[in-house]
Amino acid sequence: MAGQTIIAVEDEEDILELISFNLRKEGFQVQGAGSGEEALRLARAAPPDLILLDLMLPGIGGLDVCRILKRDATTRDIPIVMLTAKGEEADIVAGLELGADDYITKPFSPKVLLARARAMLRRRETVHGDETAAIRTGNLVIDPGRRQVLVDGEPAALTFSEFQILLLLARRAGWVFTRYQIVDAVRGEDYAVTERSVDVHITALRRKLRHAGDLIETVRGVGYRFKG
Repeated sequence: MAGQTIIAVEDEEDILELISFNLRKEGFQVQGAGSGEEALRLARAAPPDLILLDLMLPGIGGLDVCRILKRDATTRDIPIVMLTAKGEEADIVAGLELGADDYITKPFSPKVLLARARAMLRRRETVHGDETAAIRTGNLVIDPGRRQVLVDGEPAALTFSEFQILLLLARRAGWVFTRYQIVDAVRGEDYAVTERSVDVHITALRRKLRHAGDLIETVRGVGYRFKG
């Protein structure tokens, strides 16, 4: 991953310097931005491989930066990891629903930051792969082509909606999805899924997947993610 570009957006100079130093030490090319306006200018001039975006910014706030980038065809595919303070669950949910891909809660260690950045860049490389390729995690196999799920070699009888939810989460392992995003992603005639019923589907999924159900993690106050 050496040479990949990251824009770090943080208005506190000491934190920005710390983030930039640790990323550069690992071989990343880093551009720092102290405001939302500067972040937009940099991203439009040369779209990076990843954006680390603080939500509390002077001028254009982090949520607005995220909204603008995700509406622009030239920048909408850039992964965004939000940097948030504790107790900002509402902002985390709002950012994810605007298209942000993940978040890190402050204060965070440089090791955690690097691990999350690497994981997001790896996911970006694989997310556009073969849509029919089977997903294998331990003893769980999800086969989109056959619409089949195997646990320890035995088929799990999933409903249409349960399969769609599992596939959505597994294709982007580690990404956090809000209930609204899950509802929006599940499609199909006569398979209406409400935000409230997502929890019911998740409960059923975990039961049918048996021990593999632990791969579906609840992110308190936000939604769900697949730990594969």
